[in-house]
Order: sequence, then structure tokens, then C-alpha cells
Amino acid sequence: MPLPHHPSEATLHAWPTFTAAAPMRVLVSGCLAGLPCGVDGTSYGEYPLARFMLARPNVKAFPFCPEDHAYGTPRFTPNISLGNGFDVLAGRSKVEADTDAEEDITEPMIREARAMAALAVRENVHLALMMDISGACGSTVVYNGRRARKKYATGPGVAGAAVIELGIPLVSQCDERTLRMVLRKLGAEADAPFGDGLDHHERDWYIATFGAVPGTSA
Repeated sequence: MPLPHHPSEATLHAWPTFTAAAPMRVLVSGCLAGLPCGVDGTSYGEYPLARFMLARPNVKAFPFCPEDHAYGTPRFTPNISLGNGFDVLAGRSKVEADTDAEEDITEPMIREARAMAALAVRENVHLALMMDISGACGSTVVYNGRRARKKYATGPGVAGAAVIELGIPLVSQCDERTLRMVLRKLGAEADAPFGDGLDHHERDWYIATFGAVPGTSA
């Protein structure tokens, strides 16, 4: 069962038939689009399913990396100190640099999260495809505090929260079940490089960490 921020079956049905002349318009994390904007100056690796979708002739991608815009590349990792991106946007939490000093770097993150959401509105996107577990682009899981502590929270990163607040459907590179439905809409399901076919919240790690999401089949 998709999560509330995923495109629903009704949304998928309401979308038009996408063509090269009238493509699906997708806001995408820069790293998932292959830009070398990760904290270490790379794209973090290969994401075959995301790249497959973005390469469809009936998809137009709008890449954006809020972390690169906020702090430059290479950089420290920005982490939410407590809770998730909704808490940061509401002023209940902050974003800290993953350094010994854990500097408060909240303001640039909020500014560029809002900029990413504004791009989605300006380009009238149908969908956002964003990197999960990121303090900026996460949708289902984020780190809480420094990554070495391996503590997590459910919910989106700061940019993910800004996009969700606008009612834009959001899916991550980890959400294979939902991406299958999107690719079916694009007429590209048959050749897609699926792994286990599960969404992030349906996998054993998520369930062991947080428990099964109520109402899902996991």
C-alpha cells in the first residue's frame, strides 16, 4: 500500500497519456539524475530504476540539489537534529553539520528546500523523485543527528517536506512498488530493472526499525 505522499491510484489515473511532446514532468534530486553533487563530489553511485525512468522519452526531468545550493560541494553531511523535515520547517528542530561541533546550518537548508519546492511549482511537475534517507530529499526515513550514531526517524527531509506540503506526489529511488505503477503509466514497466519490487516501508529493515505501517500488507 502506498504511503500518503506517494501518487495514489486516483492521481495516476487522472494523469494524461504522456508522450515525447507532452512528457511527465519530474522534479528530481540532482544525485539521482547523475549530477556530481553528493557530499563527496560524486552522485553516490548508480540507481538503475531511477535512471531508467528518467531516460524515458516521455519524461522531462528537472534536477535540483538543495544541499549543493545551500552549502556547496564537497561539503559536510547536513542532518536533522530531531524529528523530520516537517519539524524543521515548523521551527521545532534544526539542521546540523555532521561535524564534532554540530554547527546549526538550518537557515540555508530551509531556504533551498523552499527553492526546490518553488521549482516544482514553476515547472508544473507531476511527480517528485527524491533521494530517501537524506536530510534534504528524504521522503520515508531520515537520519536523526550524526550518521555514525545510526539513529533514524520516519518522515521526510526538509526539501521533501516542502514538496509534500504543496501536495506534489513524492516517490524515492527505494519505492519500487510505487515506481512500477508510475512506469506502467509511462508504458515502460516491462523492461524496468526492478529488484525486490517493494517500497521502502515494506522492507525488513524498515519494519524491524519502526514496525509495519498500519494499513499496509507488510
